Amino acid sequence: MSESVSESTADPAADLNERAGTSRDPFGARLAAAMAAQGPLCVGIDPHPALLASWGLRDDVAGLRRFSLTVLESVGPLAAAVKPQVALYERHGSAGIAVLEELLAAAAGAGVLSIADAKRGDIGSTMSAYADAWLRDGSALAADAVTLSPYLGFESLRPALDLAANQGRGVFVLALTSNPEGPSVQHVGGRDSVARRIVAAAAAENARTAGPGSVGLVMGATVGSALTDLGIDLTSLNGPILAPGLGAQGATGAEMRATFGAAYPQVLGTSSRGILAAGPDREALREATRRTVDSLRG
Repeated sequence: MSESVSESTADPAADLNERAGTSRDPFGARLAAAMAAQGPLCVGIDPHPALLASWGLRDDVAGLRRFSLTVLESVGPLAAAVKPQVALYERHGSAGIAVLEELLAAAAGAGVLSIADAKRGDIGSTMSAYADAWLRDGSALAADAVTLSPYLGFESLRPALDLAANQGRGVFVLALTSNPEGPSVQHVGGRDSVARRIVAAAAAENARTAGPGSVGLVMGATVGSALTDLGIDLTSLNGPILAPGLGAQGATGAEMRATFGAAYPQVLGTSSRGILAAGPDREALREATRRTVDSLRG
């Protein structure tokens, strides 16, 4: 019988076990080590109202906290990283942000890499403030990496790129997304597309450092032939590729291997609902995570 989180008296934060690999080496090296040890899976922590309800939780701050820490305790030791969706915490106001802060601190304490899915992007001092929030040592919101939007120009991200490098953290820059509207911007220019130029700019950042780069890309797992159509070679990136769309959105490990080809060893597949729907039972969450890792390893 499934465990009812709403009836559980245990605090998931107290159950977290420490894990090796939390030194402040560059993020790219730490992520590569985690992928080699745990498998190329990132579990999205997406507390959608419908998921909270299916777990027997209320759509409030208490439910948000219980959900978030249960997911982390259950899957953290089995995945290379976790990725909380920031918007789903923001919708609960300052109390929701406090839960996100607690989740990020718990992940850090357990040696689990965290990627804040915030998709921030702006210019000047505003971009510097975003970087300070998500990437600065000592910030309550500091994650190991953050997702960024480059559509005010790749160089608009400079404050975050530089601070991440300075702090041993990483960034994932949106390049090719699988939403229907994405091609109207990202494919513009054909073989000299916006997406291809973003890939080239990220590769140039990673070329500045030895070892695996810490400037990654977000590439939808269901982009199909877009990489070939646009002439994009990801093997030159020397950095990680965050690929959402695994599981509930339809992509399989086999399809991802076909999509990314020679660059597949760089790919960190992301599954959210496909794993989270197995909750609230912790062992069911772990088993769903194990199956997903196996599918990615082939």
